[in-house]
Amino acid sequence: MATPIKEWSKLEVRAVVRFLFSKGTKPSEIHKQIADTYGEGAMSRSRVYQWCTWFGEGRTSLGDEPKSGRPKTSTNEENTTRVDELVRCDRRMKIREIALKLEIPKSTVHEIVHDALGFRKVSARWVPKMLTEDHKHQRVEISQRLLQRCQQDNGDEDTTHIDVGPGGDFQANNNLFDNLITGDETWVHLNTPETKRDSMTWKHPSSPVIKKFKVQKSAAKVMATVFWDAKGVILLDILPQGQCINAARYCSTLDRLKEAIRRKRPGLLKRDVVL
Repeated sequence: MATPIKEWSKLEVRAVVRFLFSKGTKPSEIHKQIADTYGEGAMSRSRVYQWCTWFGEGRTSLGDEPKSGRPKTSTNEENTTRVDELVRCDRRMKIREIALKLEIPKSTVHEIVHDALGFRKVSARWVPKMLTEDHKHQRVEISQRLLQRCQQDNGDEDTTHIDVGPGGDFQANNNLFDNLITGDETWVHLNTPETKRDSMTWKHPSSPVIKKFKVQKSAAKVMATVFWDAKGVILLDILPQGQCINAARYCSTLDRLKEAIRRKRPGLLKRDVVL
């Protein structure tokens, strides 16, 4: 038995198929001779039959026919512009939806969105509260009063440089920051389950699948009010379960804050405290 040819090309094998077919050799015999001469991987039996059919229909070319459909890449200026317009019109549109709408591959859309246009999917940043215009004006007025206070006290020796923008540089009294006390309120759930990331563990390929039941936050919660200064927390006031803050309760909390300041910050009440 002859040794199979190790180096060959597709065109060479196809030319042999065409030659044998023109001699009247049956496709099954052609496949046997191809396998004996070039090896089993040169051309499959079904492929030999396919080429024999094409040659019988009058085909003369041995090369591959141009493939119909879209080119291998659709990342061009036209598609980039179309994708950019869609994303800017609806920034929540998914890659799959863009691909379906423009009739281009998802991989191409992904490449255009991330590489060509530089978009990345992000979540909206949570903010503590939805401020009204009145709330914003109040904060601006309070900030302006504090800045004026800093400017008035800039004659003391113990000062710190503060940059508040063009034309707003001044020296602020460090003691003023020691006199500042701020506070806030928040709901505290009695049972807060750990997040999915918190519960992550190392898993070996042979380890069993780890399951975790989804647990909702406890409906029971309490209101916590916290006051602090530059040195740390001064007062943590927790309302009994089921109660909310009101004017009377807030006045009572301020009385407790006064006692906490007297106890934890001796001498601070004798100075001008800014709350």
